[in-house]
Amino acid sequence: MSNERLRAAMTDKGLTIQQLGEEVGVDPKTVERWITKDRTPHRTHRMKTAAVLGKTDVYLWPSTESDPRTKSAARAEFVDLYPTRATVSVSTWIDLIENAKESIDLLAFGGSFLHDSIPEFGTRISARAHDGVRVRMLFGDPDSAGVARRGEEEGIDDLLSARCRLTWSYLKPILGNQGIEARKHGSTLYASIYRFDDTLMANVHAYGAPAGQSPIMHINRIPGGRLFAHYMESFERTWEGAEPV
Repeated sequence: MSNERLRAAMTDKGLTIQQLGEEVGVDPKTVERWITKDRTPHRTHRMKTAAVLGKTDVYLWPSTESDPRTKSAARAEFVDLYPTRATVSVSTWIDLIENAKESIDLLAFGGSFLHDSIPEFGTRISARAHDGVRVRMLFGDPDSAGVARRGEEEGIDDLLSARCRLTWSYLKPILGNQGIEARKHGSTLYASIYRFDDTLMANVHAYGAPAGQSPIMHINRIPGGRLFAHYMESFERTWEGAEPV
């Protein structure tokens, strides 16, 4: 059996066996055995390889999921659980925005609480982008079947679509600013995702319940952990299929 996930990840990054070996600090023949014979490297080399390729080690080598150290890292990523979105204080959201240095990624349908609860939300986001933070905003397409279906499931029908339109109206003044990218989506949204550098807030959804009444998991990225990467992979898949605004 060959490791096609590893081979594909290297291709995506444009890396040869020689180059990956140099990055990770192993002989190219060792990398070749990882691919052609599906050998599982030592944990240190797994972590380095995963970091270079932008994947989790569990994705590249699924058999490592049962590794006690992998499980321990995943548990360590979990910081807190908020019973509802409203129980996350406004000051927490402001701190996450203000302290971001590299990336802010936002995925929701309406996400109207951002504008309703956080003072000068648009101005704060624009300021972070001006300072070099990459901002990606991914909100619902008000005309999509996905938004219409979610509105029906929540029992609010066209109100969700209206919220999405309102969100895009609020964001209009900062769309096009340097460092800000925006796309609209109509995907089935299993969790709203709010990422600030290595901190991620996952607002998990329940059928028929508004996102605001559902819990939020506070996750901090740790090398070898799965939770942060798991939700960011979901964000990336949604981003890839979304329409640029």
